[in-house]
Amino acid sequence: MTELWQDRGFGLYVHWPFCAAKCPYCDFNSHVRSAVDQTLWAEALAREIRRTGLETGPRVLTSIFFGGGTPSLMEPDTVNAVLSAARDVWSFSNDIEITLEANPTSVEAHRFEGYSRHGVNRVSLGVQALNPDDLRKLGRMHSVPEAQAAFSIARQFFDRVSFDLIYARQNQSLDDWERELGTALDMAVDHLSLYQLTIEEGTAFWDRAERGLLRGLPSDDLGADLYDLTQRLCEDAGYIAYEISNHAKPGAESKHNLLYWRGGDYAGIGPGAHGRLTINGQRRATECWKQPEAWLKAVASGSGIREETPLPPQDIEDERLIMGLRLLEGLQIDDVSNVIDWDRFANLKSQDLVWIESGRIGATATGRPVLNYIIAQLAKS
Repeated sequence: MTELWQDRGFGLYVHWPFCAAKCPYCDFNSHVRSAVDQTLWAEALAREIRRTGLETGPRVLTSIFFGGGTPSLMEPDTVNAVLSAARDVWSFSNDIEITLEANPTSVEAHRFEGYSRHGVNRVSLGVQALNPDDLRKLGRMHSVPEAQAAFSIARQFFDRVSFDLIYARQNQSLDDWERELGTALDMAVDHLSLYQLTIEEGTAFWDRAERGLLRGLPSDDLGADLYDLTQRLCEDAGYIAYEISNHAKPGAESKHNLLYWRGGDYAGIGPGAHGRLTINGQRRATECWKQPEAWLKAVASGSGIREETPLPPQDIEDERLIMGLRLLEGLQIDDVSNVIDWDRFANLKSQDLVWIESGRIGATATGRPVLNYIIAQLAKS
């Protein structure tokens, strides 16, 4: 019997937990350390991959993603150790996508040649802003010229280069964003990730907002206008919003992210990494120890996994509903037929918020900005 992951892909996510500094908006599992023993970390990551490979058995990897933290703080030899371990236990598809997230500082850009030589074929740059004042407010350590230079260096070594921008920033007007996004679209190759600034609990921005010190955030109406402007400018430039925050020219979509949103399997390796693995017909959620030192200790004792949970069918369908509705293509009805309130679906359809066609459902252009509301309405649980 063919398992679902065999149709939707198998990926590897590798979490590098270290950053040079903690950005005030970031709620990811990232840590600042004065020194990192790269040899020790390379060995631990490789060991965990080999352990996971014994669990999964032979598979074909369709994508690998180095996230963080700041993966471009990894030495090329560390990346090579990870990729070599993955090759030891799994086969690579002929068109495997291997992405590494990078900060666009000059120091990190000098590692691009090494990453390319060892097999990385796609880079995602955390530019975040093309405005010097906003880069400072966001706690970024690079300048606008440095970001542009890093992008040019990346283009020398990688055919596929994406970069991230954050909008709906403090005191940002529609005109400001139109100019900045226009510059970004002129720079871009074939993919952009464009995120609205969200204030997440546990971040420095959250603490400032709670004390009334984070001023100039956009109103809900301005936020909606900024979103609409983003969609229009990207579409006019040939960048399709294949997912809520990701825009690509046809064929340039991120394979790894699509794997998440379509419900494929992926192994999560490294501190705080999450995974979804189907073993002997049972899909499981895995979560690694978050603190880097705790993860290293656990790996030395046998496994970096802190918690492994079998997922019941309803949880699997709920997850597919939440993830699949993010996609422009929507998702297959068979994936979620047991968890949808179909009376509410009909009501949402009458409001032009959702669509149904050829065995698939999805959110319309009108519905995508209010996706959380749609999911809350549709999910029986």
